[in-house]
Amino acid sequence: MKLTFCGGAGEVTGANYLLEAGGKKILIDCGMAQGSRFAELQNFEPFPYDPTEIDALFVTHAHIDHTGRIPKLWKDGFRGKIYSTAPTKDSSEYLLLDSEHVLQKEAAQEGYPSLYETADVEGAMSVWHNIKYHETTGIGDVKVTPYNAGHILGSACYRIEAEGKSIVFSGDLGNFPAPIIQDTEMLASADFVLIESTYGDRVHEPTERREQELEGAIERVIKTGGALIIPAFAMERTQDLLFHINRLVESKKIPHVPVYIDSPLAIKLTEVYKKFEDYFDNEIIKSGDDIFNFPGLHMTLTTEQSKEINHVPNPKIIIAGSGMSNGGRILHHEIRYLPDPNSMILFVGYQAKNTLGRRIIDGAQEVRIHGEDVPVRCEKRSISAYSAHADQPRLLEWLGHMRSSVKKVFVVQGEEESSMVLAGKIKSDLQLETVVPKSGESVVL
Repeated sequence: MKLTFCGGAGEVTGANYLLEAGGKKILIDCGMAQGSRFAELQNFEPFPYDPTEIDALFVTHAHIDHTGRIPKLWKDGFRGKIYSTAPTKDSSEYLLLDSEHVLQKEAAQEGYPSLYETADVEGAMSVWHNIKYHETTGIGDVKVTPYNAGHILGSACYRIEAEGKSIVFSGDLGNFPAPIIQDTEMLASADFVLIESTYGDRVHEPTERREQELEGAIERVIKTGGALIIPAFAMERTQDLLFHINRLVESKKIPHVPVYIDSPLAIKLTEVYKKFEDYFDNEIIKSGDDIFNFPGLHMTLTTEQSKEINHVPNPKIIIAGSGMSNGGRILHHEIRYLPDPNSMILFVGYQAKNTLGRRIIDGAQEVRIHGEDVPVRCEKRSISAYSAHADQPRLLEWLGHMRSSVKKVFVVQGEEESSMVLAGKIKSDLQLETVVPKSGESVVL
């Protein structure tokens, strides 16, 4: 059994792992590097393996940093099979088509060839198969079983058995208890484990503070008469915000205030959530509540509808992509409201290094958006409890359930400091052999 770290090692994004076992070549994730100009250029580099030789690809979840180069994989000759849960397949199609549109624009501006075309997305979807949690898929003598990772709708971690050994790929693990979906499953055993480390050096606020702090932010802008702008990922974060605003409205903890979901992609993905309600937490299923519908909610699909938001008097809430303010409709709202002392920008997700969101939350007094210098005078807040990633205690708890069988742990999908800190805690607290691999490194297990 041979494992190669083709992406996601030494960095948060770009997850891509090659497992060679039982005479088969299997990929786990094929993500896009994100967060900086250098990272984005990496996406155009050739794969460190021959795509035509890959037998199968297993996708942990739909986020672009785990799926974004799948169409390029197809474009470069991959004709194997792709597997994921049904929500991941449906969500990935929307995300990849949206990403293709953005990439086409960027490629034209920079003089680069397109990373992939719509036809490549369609090609990948033609070989994409749905699998269920706990359902084992055989790739020759290799057995692959998904479990609920509790990160976003349909997210999975994979346990792979081959040559008398077992290895677990965590994907991204959820910050449980999750607001909408069922919580992360604990696995009983594995010989080797790859564990994500996005928040490997941090402890989140208690999850019950999510709704409290959101309520506080809404009440603040109502009092000041400003706008609350929230850069939010279209997948998962927007739906979680809707869930909590719905609860605040229904419990009369906040007055009715216009809420705009200004993201065509988020609107489409919310429909995917509605389609797969059987993946929701059991309490939500039993309640029968329509968690994505409440008075004052507006879905703005078209550009014209988006522009109309400007004419709606404050206070109002605007949720738009992208989640790190590195593109999308949120930029237009930031140009308008960052200079307003009565308004607030609220971050509810991870802000990678070198992104606009990171610069704002780190205290930049002025930022450049669409060639315009924009002063930052509005209030800035962040709710870390909204993270869909497990923090250090949760990661250790998840890994601890497999402690008695694990021979080696590989810490991946984190900035260097986060990965090193988590690796140290795993060694000291769980007494497991732990390494932080480098991109391109191969190990024989």
